[in-house]
Amino acid sequence: MPTPRRSVLALAVLSMLDEEPMHPYRMQQLIKERHKDDVVNVSQRNSVYQTIERLLREDLIEVATTERRENRPERTTYRITDAGRAILREWLYAMVSTPAREYPEFPAALAFLPNLGQAEAIEALAARAERLAERLAALDGELADGGTFLPRIFLVESEYQREVVASELAYVRRLVDDLRTDRIAWP
Repeated sequence: MPTPRRSVLALAVLSMLDEEPMHPYRMQQLIKERHKDDVVNVSQRNSVYQTIERLLREDLIEVATTERRENRPERTTYRITDAGRAILREWLYAMVSTPAREYPEFPAALAFLPNLGQAEAIEALAARAERLAERLAALDGELADGGTFLPRIFLVESEYQREVVASELAYVRRLVDDLRTDRIAWP
């Protein structure tokens, strides 16, 4: 059997099922309750179901129970398999140990920034700086709140995001200043 295709959502599903058997809706709820939806896209419930179907085909999870309550649709609870636990740890180790080549939108947009006029570029970057400052404040609040009842290990992704956002905010502010003061020549 080929090596299962790694994805962040599949990692999250396997991680949830490593805690205990559960149904897809509960997985999605827990991801949101724990603010893991900041790093795992679960906005479409269908994505969770598609991921579960794939993990089932790959024998990384299996059906634990299927039940039906009156006037409710059938509900299937899943559990992780031994192969799923092994893949979870393999993927997690790879994701932590090896920087991935990712293609985020913002650096791509910066590569084509001259397609905007200088004033429009400054305006767009200033708007981004405002949004980044808001995001930074929100992360600071989450970390302060979470730190009162969660061990730090459960907040490390928020700490990382905070550092990334703070760094990007500092860069964008410098870039806006450089563009406003003509330290960067506009074509």
